[in-house]
Amino acid sequence: MTTSLHQHKDTVMRELLTDRKDWLTVFRLPAYAPDLNPAEGVWAHLKKSLANLAAGTTDQLAAHTRTRLKKMQYRPHLLDGFIAETGLILAPP
Repeated sequence: MTTSLHQHKDTVMRELLTDRKDWLTVFRLPAYAPDLNPAEGVWAHLKKSLANLAAGTTDQLAAHTRTRLKKMQYRPHLLDGFIAETGLILAPP
């Protein structure tokens, strides 16, 4: 295992990864990479759906936000799209 400045420095974590290398695939990602984070797509979609909302209180805004997030749960193709737009794969190489 080669070490670089961006790899995990903790000895316990390195040992854990080494011990599981036969079944665990580790993808090393940059510290901050919003384009690789499917949650960014979820929030962008949510913000668009709330753009023209005129909530009177923060409680109303929270209720609308929960409702819209709940609706997303029942649209698996939408959630799959958030993962697909990152270019990441779900199956190991």
